[in-house]
Amino acid sequence: MSLHEECGVFGVISPQPANLAGIVYYGLYALQHRGQESCGIVVNDDGVFSSYKELGLVSEVFSAEKLSRFPEGTMAVGHVRYGTTGANRRSNCQPIEVNHQKGKMALAHNGNLSNAVELRNQLELSGAIFHTTSDTETIAYIVTRERLRCDSIEEALSAAMNVLDGAYSLVLMSSRKLICARDPYGFRPLCYGRTPDGMYVAASESCALKAVGAEFVRDLEPGEILVFGPEGIVSRREHCGKQEKRVCIFEYIYFARPDSVIDGISVHGARLQAGRILAGEYPVEADIVVGVPDSGLDAALGYSMESGIPYGIGLIKNKYIGRTFISPGQEERLDQVKIKLSAIEECVRGKRVVLVDDSIVRGTTSGRIVRLLREAGAREVHMRISAPPFLHPCYYGTDIDSRENLIACRHSVEEIAGIIGADSLGYLPVSGLADLAGGRGYCSACFDGDYPTAVPSDTCRDRFERKLSAAVQSGR
Repeated sequence: MSLHEECGVFGVISPQPANLAGIVYYGLYALQHRGQESCGIVVNDDGVFSSYKELGLVSEVFSAEKLSRFPEGTMAVGHVRYGTTGANRRSNCQPIEVNHQKGKMALAHNGNLSNAVELRNQLELSGAIFHTTSDTETIAYIVTRERLRCDSIEEALSAAMNVLDGAYSLVLMSSRKLICARDPYGFRPLCYGRTPDGMYVAASESCALKAVGAEFVRDLEPGEILVFGPEGIVSRREHCGKQEKRVCIFEYIYFARPDSVIDGISVHGARLQAGRILAGEYPVEADIVVGVPDSGLDAALGYSMESGIPYGIGLIKNKYIGRTFISPGQEERLDQVKIKLSAIEECVRGKRVVLVDDSIVRGTTSGRIVRLLREAGAREVHMRISAPPFLHPCYYGTDIDSRENLIACRHSVEEIAGIIGADSLGYLPVSGLADLAGGRGYCSACFDGDYPTAVPSDTCRDRFERKLSAAVQSGR
């Protein structure tokens, strides 16, 4: 089992009508690493929303012909999804669109509400009818409910944030405004920039700004609501400073692209530092340092720089595998690792290899990669992990929802090394996480169990599917 990415959100507002669908397409393409299940785009043409959402990668869903169907507009939002709440079905694709008495709204969400079950139950008891099993629809309902009481969409969002708990970075589009918001803990990243022709662009990561020619302006502060509208740019900070900042440390270790900068910290630099720490904590006599593509490469380079052991490209990743590459029924017959990775025998044959990866979840994938290197002739394989052992579930968006799936909960480090076939194994110490985050506040609950919010009452990813199934079976 490999960790799945988060979601990616993107929004753009233009001073005059433009081909915004194309801009969102390239923004989402830059954020594809954050979600490969589905994607969607909504364009606002003078209050008329045009949208398309489907399962698949950005390049699979949006052909040139599909993009040409979008009208020019002054605002647009987009989303790439890996769902941590709700099944992989078309109804859960985002952005979610809402038509209500005071207008329209399109909402894109990255994160996971820790109180989603309680909020959804309250809404259903008040008469709300849900069409998806995603917690994003819960956010949309609450914002809509508050909009009926408030004078503006940004006031409605602010009121909604009083009851939302957990991780959420939002890009919301109404008929006249583009609004961004980050939860008071700042679990998930969100930033904005400006293009030379006066467009403002918001995205989960700064790499998406660069992809569309926008210059980075700044990150949103935890709890900040940023409004782009007829009155210009307005920052609302009534929710700022309510909580200690707790950005997800795994953004730096795994989720984000290396060329992104999150809250002033280079992702590439953080991963180099993780490798340096590993080299200091777990030195070993070896001939070459090899990283597992892609997120293990920077840490491997850091290990090499600190240890003096040469860095080599010992593994090649096939970057052209789409989500439909494997036909149904083939999974059991084919080794997924060998399809996605191959070893360069010339680099590893007869050598003692330091293999650097970002994490071990169940150990199955790590074991196959170690075996791949041994089959290519590696004499020794010493595994180094640029994260601490996973010991606790995550309730803020990372796909770790069960302790029984975590190998570190059942075995010692020495036992895990034996299970995956490595000659030795070393994890990044929990104390090293502070160096990755530049000493600023971060969430490391999946490693140390220090949860910033209350633990949810129901922690299963398919909790709303189970509820729906029970309702159908009971005849409701």
